Amino acid sequence: MRNHATSNISKKLEVMGLMLGQVFVNEGIEYTVVRDVATTDLDASSTRVRFRRDGFEKLFASMDDIGFDHIVTGWYHSHPGHGIFMSPTDVDTQKSMFSSSFHRAVVIDPINKAIGAYRLKRIDVESVPFVIYWEEYQNPYFGTSVRRRTLSD
Repeated sequence: MRNHATSNISKKLEVMGLMLGQVFVNEGIEYTVVRDVATTDLDASSTRVRFRRDGFEKLFASMDDIGFDHIVTGWYHSHPGHGIFMSPTDVDTQKSMFSSSFHRAVVIDPINKAIGAYRLKRIDVESVPFVIYWEEYQNPYFGTSVRRRTLSD
């Protein structure tokens, strides 16, 4: 998601895609694990984005090639230089397409180096905590290793 968002910084174009993963419940608390993303060709500007109508076949093919059993756990999109928030259009998208309790929206501002996660709560959208995990601890904007993660016996 971050790589996709940063790939269009110079053009200040929004990007978007679907998040794929699983949903788990631990001690009565539902949480989502995103393991991969899928996207396709986009119609985009600095303030709007959508999948191109002729890109859905490519999107579905990339989802078929993921390599693990998954569900669509939500969507991500960027707000290049505009901050982290859910616009009225974003809220409408969440309500109409991602209304299950486990669905999340991730918003990335690659210029201001910020990421936020959101979900529906009744008819409103609320910010939710999230964790980013890599095999190595990395700076999520520059990809540099901070220290290698080791497992002890």
